Amino acid sequence: MPPPPDWPPAPDDPLRASPFPHPALHALHSLARALLFPSYWALDQLLGCWAPPARPRGLGALGLVATGGAALLLLLLVGLPLALPGLLLWLPLQAWRRPFCYQPPPPCWVPPAPWRPPAEPARGFVFLTANLCLLPDGLARFSNLPHSQQRAEAIGLVLLNSVRPSRYGATGCSQPLPGAPGGVLTATVPAGLDFVCLQEVFDIRAARRLVRRLAPNLGPVLYDVGTLGLQPGPYLKLLGSGLLLASRYPLLRATFHCFTKARREDALASKGLLSAQVQLGMLDGRRVVGFVHCTHLHAPTEDGPLRCKQLTQLLDWAEQFEAASRQSEAVAFSMLLGDLNFDNCWKVHAKEQGHKFFSCFQDPCRLGTRQEQPWALGTILSTSKLHHSVASSPEMLRRALEQEKGRHQYLAGPAHLQRQAKPWQGRRLDYITYRGVPGGVLSPKVEQVMFSTALAGLTDHLAMGLKLRVSLPS
Repeated sequence: MPPPPDWPPAPDDPLRASPFPHPALHALHSLARALLFPSYWALDQLLGCWAPPARPRGLGALGLVATGGAALLLLLLVGLPLALPGLLLWLPLQAWRRPFCYQPPPPCWVPPAPWRPPAEPARGFVFLTANLCLLPDGLARFSNLPHSQQRAEAIGLVLLNSVRPSRYGATGCSQPLPGAPGGVLTATVPAGLDFVCLQEVFDIRAARRLVRRLAPNLGPVLYDVGTLGLQPGPYLKLLGSGLLLASRYPLLRATFHCFTKARREDALASKGLLSAQVQLGMLDGRRVVGFVHCTHLHAPTEDGPLRCKQLTQLLDWAEQFEAASRQSEAVAFSMLLGDLNFDNCWKVHAKEQGHKFFSCFQDPCRLGTRQEQPWALGTILSTSKLHHSVASSPEMLRRALEQEKGRHQYLAGPAHLQRQAKPWQGRRLDYITYRGVPGGVLSPKVEQVMFSTALAGLTDHLAMGLKLRVSLPS
């Protein structure tokens, strides 16, 4: 059956490519960033010289670093006369800036055929979430992950390869995890991705490299997400949220909300909730839609009460965003993906583990409070081992994580965790959760959860994938 004449549909809200309502404002913003860049780059590189993995050993190395540091400090001082007017121009422009950039797909882009139940009773959708640690290069070195621009390019190629198999029929190798058929450990990115949610894409140049790869081959992309500048609190937001969302299906509307509370280093970042509505097809003259919510919660371990407040806020924002559509459209799913910065095993996170969030969204990896599925894995890697030969190879890391010895060696665990605990799974900070509409005409069901080592050596997290099957109730 041919697609309807209005497929892909026009967005409900005009999603213009520029985050500014007028080209002159966009041009001024580009000028402000250009004026800030020399000092920004020099300060970033200066910080990177003293990151723990890069600290010099020996007098010769110390001398080289000191010489390089002096040159960078000089460049920083030379750039300050440009940076000051750049900052004074940049700050007021944030009042006119929409909190994300939209990259439309090229004119030749062809989305998936619209889903038309009951002619097609069920359809599968594949989701991916990954924390990429694409910070400015100097800051990324503190996580033992230098070369953010090169890593962004390599990550884009890995993700691109996951899109192509759905078109040409190739599949990746994967190994079922013990204990249940629902979990799979794989050395490839799940094939046939429909939705990609990325975190810690803070560096705008790295974000643009990813967008250049994803938009022509996947579909529309939301990036450079966040409300910057002076914000209520008061806070000075110098970094965005780090969120990036790409979709194979047409985007209808999107919004972003910044968390109202933050502390320490997270106070400089505009973390929050990015929500998007996508059209999947048609049913009885109504649009079939899905909701995809992406987030990254507060990082410092000891700030559990703050994370709980953020969980409460994002539930309210998700409800508000979805409420406008439930009466007139058939909802296939509501997904919430991202790095929640707490796990389901460590008692320190008891408040977050008992939050009402888990009664609103279903976590397929979770059996209950501090009880994981036997096949669930931790998703944060040991920083000190990131560049070991095994940890840098997707296939070798996959084989290592199949064994408990390898999980102890390459997955990060909470402090004071008893090694005798069986099975030892590491810390899962990354989540893909879902829900349907009670009494709705469509019902979502998880077919498979995937833990992927495809980004080994490129980031400090495992990627997580999920295949969701949505069908008409039988």
